[in-house]
Amino acid sequence: MKFRTSAKLAAGLLATTLLATACGPSGSGADTTSPAAEGPVEIGIVQYVAHPSLDATAKGFKQALADAGYTGDKVVYDEQNAQGDAATNTSIAGKFASDGKDLVLAIATPSAQAAYNAVAETPILFTAVTDPVSADLVESLEAPGGNATGTSDANPVKEQLQLVKELDPEAKSVGIVYSSGEVNSEVQVKAAKEAAAELGLEIKETAISTSGEVQQAAQSLDVDAFYVPTDNNVVSALETLLQVAEDKKILTIAAEGDSVERGAVATYGISYEKLGYQTGQMAVKILKGEATPASMPVETQSELQLYVNTAAAGRMGVTLPAGFADGADVVFEK
Repeated sequence: MKFRTSAKLAAGLLATTLLATACGPSGSGADTTSPAAEGPVEIGIVQYVAHPSLDATAKGFKQALADAGYTGDKVVYDEQNAQGDAATNTSIAGKFASDGKDLVLAIATPSAQAAYNAVAETPILFTAVTDPVSADLVESLEAPGGNATGTSDANPVKEQLQLVKELDPEAKSVGIVYSSGEVNSEVQVKAAKEAAAELGLEIKETAISTSGEVQQAAQSLDVDAFYVPTDNNVVSALETLLQVAEDKKILTIAAEGDSVERGAVATYGISYEKLGYQTGQMAVKILKGEATPASMPVETQSELQLYVNTAAAGRMGVTLPAGFADGADVVFEK
């Protein structure tokens, strides 16, 4: 089916953009920050906000550690969630620095930035970060150069916006609600505007500062479709945007599969649990002294899937083309 072909193309574009994929080379050499052999490994996890995609990365990360033998009394996790609060985010990162963790996992761009600014020597792994270079977390994707590296959730924005044209050929405008304080969101809005110009679409965006503003922001947009980026505040309050879309019968395309399961119509996206697992595999190499963050390239996923929610399409008044759902990798029906 052409949908699977597009997914493969999108994956190739991602791999080219990020320079290093899951199968790319990792740096090697002695790691002066690897933990001592005696006693459990202490890992601090700071997550910016609670929502299914970010929760899944933490789950995948811990599973990778467990599969590598870090179970029981061999590992201690200190998991903290900032609940979308910048001050709390900074405080958690500072405590991890003073606690002397063996490794820190930072989930989402704001938490990665807080950890990077607070933790000077301990290895930091980030995940669910769209553009680590723009976020000032690494010198380059191929050679991070500092004590931080990890995985990117960069999404194929153009291919995702093409779904708007495919599912609603008459659509002319696409609304985006995004957080003005999140670098990853600003990057996606810019990419969306560039892609939309090629597709004959107009992007209308509105910025928010908290998740409580999502519904009102969505209601303020007079558009033919919504595009939901991997924005932490927006995704954490996704149901409020979806309610607006259902009330107004507006097609909603998301940037990741979990949002489709929750009620968006479709996307080409990655698996966040797999992304977290991939990050965990990187952590194992660092903990074993087989690699250092400075020389370990940032990784992304090389496989994308088409997610479709047939029930959501019905609620938004969208008629899916014949065979569209049959060509999907994952179909949700509620």
